[in-house]
Amino acid sequence: MNINISEFIAKPSKKFNLSKIKTDYTAGIDSKEKAEKLLSQNIETMAELQDKLYAQDKYSLLIIFQAMDAAGKDGAIKHVMSGLNPQGTQVYSFKQPSKEELDHGYLWRIQKAVPERGRIGIFNRSHYEEVLIVRVHNLIRFQQIPEELIDDSIWEKRFRQINDFERYLYENGTVIIKFFLNISKEEQRKRFLSRIEDPSKNWKFSAADVDERKYWDDYMKAYQEAISATSTKYAPWYIIPADKKWFARLVVSEVIVQTMKKLNPDYPKLSDEQISQLRNCKEILLNEK
Repeated sequence: MNINISEFIAKPSKKFNLSKIKTDYTAGIDSKEKAEKLLSQNIETMAELQDKLYAQDKYSLLIIFQAMDAAGKDGAIKHVMSGLNPQGTQVYSFKQPSKEELDHGYLWRIQKAVPERGRIGIFNRSHYEEVLIVRVHNLIRFQQIPEELIDDSIWEKRFRQINDFERYLYENGTVIIKFFLNISKEEQRKRFLSRIEDPSKNWKFSAADVDERKYWDDYMKAYQEAISATSTKYAPWYIIPADKKWFARLVVSEVIVQTMKKLNPDYPKLSDEQISQLRNCKEILLNEK
């Protein structure tokens, strides 16, 4: 069963209302068991495609996850990517920028983490934090940017810079997929309570998480504007219903598989000379005593 991934794409340059997008949608898949079976098949396919991608050494794949707290980014990365070869995969989790990072432009640390050819890079949060939390909490005033450059159009400028950056990556062989895991405020509340009630999950919870809920509407507005401004043909945003983790993970896996299939990765073709060398080596090995 192929999921129609186009229904989750934020159409380029089209405005939308996040509050009207269902967070519990399941595309007619009626059971967790069915979704997990389909996910397992996608994980196997992804492993095969990754092996060819790595061997071909032409494209790289950058997968970006953004979401509100408890939306399931960590779980999606853990489950969906479970079949990948670590040798060809790299995961970066971007935290609060360091003093050194603040002394550079905000894309500096991102550029350093972009996957090399043949590899799959996964960003758990990303440069989009610079138009989300930085915007919601007005943290830009701490970024040592000349005052005359911070004006009412600062966010539009950053959207343009991000689009230019992602176009540059795309035009140099990095394929970009961006996921926004769209969780409802009520489902987030339930997951926070679960973290408090389960001792094995206590470490995941912070009092600051509850404080951030006060800014829910501000975050939704920031996400809405950022996604609308930066969903492009070369770096699309997928808005994934995330109230049901099993469905979110399935859709993420399906988007990745369908995207990788379009690249048509394959093992390098050997020349006649290389094939002849292989045959000679085989003969030598077979005749060893």
